[in-house]
Amino acid sequence: MTSDMWGYRDTAGYVPGAQLVGYGVEASDGPIGKIDKHTEEVGRSFVVVDTGPWILGRRVVLPAGLVTSIDTQDEKVRVSCTKGEVKDSPDFEGGQDENDVSFIRLIEHYYANRRM
Repeated sequence: MTSDMWGYRDTAGYVPGAQLVGYGVEASDGPIGKIDKHTEEVGRSFVVVDTGPWILGRRVVLPAGLVTSIDTQDEKVRVSCTKGEVKDSPDFEGGQDENDVSFIRLIEHYYANRRM
């Protein structure tokens, strides 16, 4: 999944230029938070999800390839991972640069080594 991990799936319904900040995010087994930031860089699109009180206000980076659908009417984004996978994912700390190569590799390794 590494090569296409950072691009939205054709079937996700992503429209370039869409503003996803504030949308709720649903894992396969329930809600995980709201989108705090998103990018649409070619080859490295992702969403940053603020998990709120669910896991003590952590922010996590989810590669765009995990997005399975975007519902603009209900402002929901569904992703192909579980709450447990999100909870165990690498931390994205405030002030950390999402362009940090070591962090990008950590995210790639984590999501590429799970069953999709």
